[in-house]
Amino acid sequence: MSQPPGQQPPQGGFGSPYDPPPGSYPPPAAPQQPAGPYGAQQPAGPYGAQQPGPYNQPGPYGTQPGPYTQPGPYGLPAQGYGYPPQPAPQPPQSGGPGGGGRLRGRTGVIVAVVLGVVLLAGGGIWLAFDGDGKGRKPTAGGHDSGQPNPSPSPTLDQGDGKGDGDDDGTRTPREETAEINAERKPGEAKLLWLQKSGIDLPEGGEDVYGPWFAGDTVVTAMYHTITGYSIADGRRKWTLRLPANACAAPTQPTADGKMVLGIEHSTASDASCDNLQMVDLTTGKLGWRKAYVRDGAWDGLSDLAMAINGDTVTVGRTSRTDAFRVSDGKVLFGKLPGNCQPFGFASGPVAIAAASCQTAADDHKEHQVQRIDPATGKVQWTYKVKKGWQVEQIYSADPIVVSLTQGETKDKWGVLVLNADGTYRTQLSGGPGNFARKCDKDRRVQGSNLDSCVGMAAGADTFYMATGAVDLKAGEGNKVAAFDLSTGKFKWAVTSPVDQPLAPVRTDGGKLLMYLEPAKNKGGGIASVPSTGGDWQMVLRHPAAATLVERAFFEPTVSYVGGRSFLTYSRISGSDDEEIETRSIAAFGN
Repeated sequence: MSQPPGQQPPQGGFGSPYDPPPGSYPPPAAPQQPAGPYGAQQPAGPYGAQQPGPYNQPGPYGTQPGPYTQPGPYGLPAQGYGYPPQPAPQPPQSGGPGGGGRLRGRTGVIVAVVLGVVLLAGGGIWLAFDGDGKGRKPTAGGHDSGQPNPSPSPTLDQGDGKGDGDDDGTRTPREETAEINAERKPGEAKLLWLQKSGIDLPEGGEDVYGPWFAGDTVVTAMYHTITGYSIADGRRKWTLRLPANACAAPTQPTADGKMVLGIEHSTASDASCDNLQMVDLTTGKLGWRKAYVRDGAWDGLSDLAMAINGDTVTVGRTSRTDAFRVSDGKVLFGKLPGNCQPFGFASGPVAIAAASCQTAADDHKEHQVQRIDPATGKVQWTYKVKKGWQVEQIYSADPIVVSLTQGETKDKWGVLVLNADGTYRTQLSGGPGNFARKCDKDRRVQGSNLDSCVGMAAGADTFYMATGAVDLKAGEGNKVAAFDLSTGKFKWAVTSPVDQPLAPVRTDGGKLLMYLEPAKNKGGGIASVPSTGGDWQMVLRHPAAATLVERAFFEPTVSYVGGRSFLTYSRISGSDDEEIETRSIAAFGN
């Protein structure tokens, strides 16, 4: 995709975001934004200005043969590289939006939504633009009744992960775990436990929310059900039937283990996602439930961006955000004064939001980054993004790292770094290019949190990002690149094995933790590398005997907690009740 002279993206993978705005908008005492290394001042990176470099060329994202049968960093697995056969995904019958703490990925299911996919020039990034994924009609005024229609009880056969046998003669998760561990080799971790979905889902499948960790419990939500499992052995500790289908959720719970789910107001096929349900993840008890109004076209058509900051849960949409106290459901704030409204927050102790401004064209295309008091809605500072650029994601809230795109087709991409007071710090530049990122809107039908992207992580002084899928034909692995958050410059990169890509999961002290994907007859696991660079080392090596199990979790959500790794899905589907037997969680450890 050609661009006018002077607007070519700087080589190394990032767009040239914009000249710095004349000043930030903090309170009067806050310092003004200094001029930053935008445009021509930005380091050129390893590629000459007249060379396209890795952009607009076939590569891991292109159509050449490789380990994936579809373009993009996260395609469907090709049969023949050790992936178990995958059932053909079925479209829904009803027809048809942080800080690098977790790695999450699409399961390979194709949802029946209209996806406009474009390759971002300047980074080789695939983005998908979708609606609400179900073709459901938005309600102009929302639904203000707290009482839903009765919900059909889902078929639940989750077992406790250690059952005595399945009626259909298939192996139980416990039996499969024991067989795999019996073949374990020296130096390999154990497959601690497996769980299966156990839920008979509608045709086309359903989104999976979580996992969330609360004490000794790991929790996921799907369809009409939320379930807590023992971290140690996978035993099902509790299961709750939700009043209606889950349709959105924050990426993190409160510090004391509370979660607020977005649920539909009824079980009707055209029900809007306009109710909230609080759940105590430690006890497995339902708490308060509350409806809120979705008013107008922008509001009704928007996907939800949910977040938890302290004791506040926010529900963001294009034109506004509503905030509620998690502990008791009290309304804290709604539409704020002025024509600029936050449309989403990043979860965590620091409440960083993205805001859009309603212009004369009524297009909400002028964006800002704000720090907002989550208890009152008071704006503490504002950074104004240059006109034409929009906030795509908040990669990290502390330090503040923001993904920006430009244009209707979002064909330019930049990564902005702010200081804690909202002033400009730098922007990322250089590196190997072809950086890969996937976010909620690419992996789920409903919900599009602003802190949902995978393949990157932020430490105190360094930001990490993975390049795209490996190219087996070229005999090359992918890379994980590190950037200095003070200067924005590329620092170093590590390279994966040819057939086992690496991707950041989170930082831990002075190290980056990464997920090493499995390959045929090769287990995956958790690897680490110091923030100063060097050789990466395995921290937890998954058993080779579990390869088929691990590879069935294609593009999983990866969590590393307490020395254990957990693989889960973002969406589960199947045919002829296959989804009931789908292994929905795998836990590894020593």
